[in-house]
Amino acid sequence: MSLTIRRAGPADAAVVAEFNRLLALESEGKALDAAVLAAGVAAGLADPNRSIYFLAEQDGAAVGQIMYTKEWSDWRNGWFWWIQSVYVRPEARRRGVFRALYEHVYQAARADGQVIGLRLYVERNNHAAQETYRHLGMQAAGYLIFERCPL
Repeated sequence: MSLTIRRAGPADAAVVAEFNRLLALESEGKALDAAVLAAGVAAGLADPNRSIYFLAEQDGAAVGQIMYTKEWSDWRNGWFWWIQSVYVRPEARRRGVFRALYEHVYQAARADGQVIGLRLYVERNNHAAQETYRHLGMQAAGYLIFERCPL
């Protein structure tokens, strides 16, 4: 499979929103509000301080995406990049799409002298994804995530 990885821009909002809709439905059984999702994706694509998306394309068609956000660590005096919104079309899975997207972000992080690590969260029972992340050199960080949402 010949893939091209490129940074997504505002013109990609529809495909990114659709991938996020499918991701939420498939991974968490959640139906997202389409208007809220579209506005969130548009805001993220328009402002690199909010998020950076990359698309994997095969023959000009998007087959996967990855996004990262930044978190400052005062303990480590550097940035963590949080990998989020990972989605690969079902017909493109197990063909190296996620690996290519992850490697793209990993290499960009290594090239940035202020990035000290990559993080992501995964559903507790998603053992297949956890194994994939381990094969890419990631390890469980030992944290639980708590939230209060909505406020």
